[in-house]
Amino acid sequence: MGVENMIIFLLVCVGLCMAEPLAWDGGQGIDTGGLSRGSFPEGFVFGTASSAYQVEGAANSEGRGPSIWDTFVHAPGNIADNSTADVAVDEYHRYKEDVELMVNMNMDAYRFSISWSRIFPNGTGPVNNKGVQYYNNLINHLLERGIVPYANLYHYDLPLGLEQAFEGWLNSKIVEEYANFAEFCFKTFGDRVKYWMTFNEPRVVAALGYDNGIFAPARCSAPFGNCTAGNSATEPYIVAHNLLLSHAAAVKIYREKYQAEQKGKIGILLDFVWFEPLTNSNEDMAAAQRSRDFQLGWFLHPIIYGKYPDSMVEIVGTRLPKFSEEQSKIVKGSIDILGVNQYTTYYMYDPKQPKQNVTDYQIDWNTGFAYARNGVPIGPRANSNWLYIVPWGLYKAVIYIKEHYGNPTMILSENGMDDPGNMTLPAGLRDTTRINYYKSYIKNLVDAINDGANVVGYFAWSLLDNFEWRSGYTSRFGLVYVDFKDLKRYPKMSAYWFSKVLQRQ
Repeated sequence: MGVENMIIFLLVCVGLCMAEPLAWDGGQGIDTGGLSRGSFPEGFVFGTASSAYQVEGAANSEGRGPSIWDTFVHAPGNIADNSTADVAVDEYHRYKEDVELMVNMNMDAYRFSISWSRIFPNGTGPVNNKGVQYYNNLINHLLERGIVPYANLYHYDLPLGLEQAFEGWLNSKIVEEYANFAEFCFKTFGDRVKYWMTFNEPRVVAALGYDNGIFAPARCSAPFGNCTAGNSATEPYIVAHNLLLSHAAAVKIYREKYQAEQKGKIGILLDFVWFEPLTNSNEDMAAAQRSRDFQLGWFLHPIIYGKYPDSMVEIVGTRLPKFSEEQSKIVKGSIDILGVNQYTTYYMYDPKQPKQNVTDYQIDWNTGFAYARNGVPIGPRANSNWLYIVPWGLYKAVIYIKEHYGNPTMILSENGMDDPGNMTLPAGLRDTTRINYYKSYIKNLVDAINDGANVVGYFAWSLLDNFEWRSGYTSRFGLVYVDFKDLKRYPKMSAYWFSKVLQRQ
């Protein structure tokens, strides 16, 4: 038996056979690819990431109110395996065990989200003290174990009460309600939480929830999805506008009332697929740039420059809301730190299509997607049909932000790949493809930092196999294998790989 096979055997046997905590010296033979803490600037932060809805469970207990995703997942056919997140992976009750996994991986930080409806069951009104206590317990335990909390205030899970009261993100009333929720969190947790994020992937909220309706609250217009209500030509832009104003309102409150005393930082988490031109033609290069504008630029351009990208203004026209002069001032500069969620890369081309009579957010891009060039795939595909493994795309994405948006202080706030949900425990633990993914992407991140990108942290998605939105439990992104029947945790080889890369001298 070779050395690597012996290590794999020991890992599997320990994970299956021992009731005691795993011995974290099992990864000594794993190749780090030359990566270590010394590859990064002093003080660089490594962590893992999660979201409340995907890991907490306890959806119907201890005072939590429903979110728009609770109703969405219970509608037959919305989730791949018709599963729900009612229990998820039960971090609500197992957070101490999960924090210990982070400690054993030598992680520095944990990026988690706060469930709005666990704090305010109706989105506003009475506070659920048991929910507050849960987050106090989580934050305190993280700090006790030397893990820095990075708290995200919103990860897709709007309280259902606000959706029912006034259609949630479609109504400008949401700005005040969100700001009130954010301030409660600053006031309650900010003495210990020094890193705040207002939203995770607001573009996904606007596009998937209101353009094709494949995410909650499932609004769209024909022919862009199977929804009972919505307008795909206008609602994504209205929602995005209200998300930006909500973000800016929360940042303003934090800076004016809490930041000086609490000495924290605040930002936002944006998704950014790297869009590479399929050819060097002017048309394909313009198509790739439009794609960047309509994805990243939709949110980052207002935050850095106080206005939407010119391409969006030109194409969307009167359907695109306008910032007042005062709003523009509040939105502009409203980050101390930028989170970038980067997984994959696509080729983009000009489809040379005539202008269509109907439109939506995606048609407004006027681009085509390709996953191969001259018959050569852009990269191997992971389990998810959208996720191609393209390490050089991370380098280009980070350098693009450096060059086009003033090199803000950045964290890579999500990065990872998935295996099939039905992967057995022995196969799941031997996740060499994931190790190679992290090795190659992180090397490209090092190159970007060496070329001047101001990146100060990296967060792997995700700590655990968990509830993956529409994919349910058919997708496993975790560094830790979760048996979805009994919810036992088993660190994968990738967890040992991180523990070795991040070991402190």
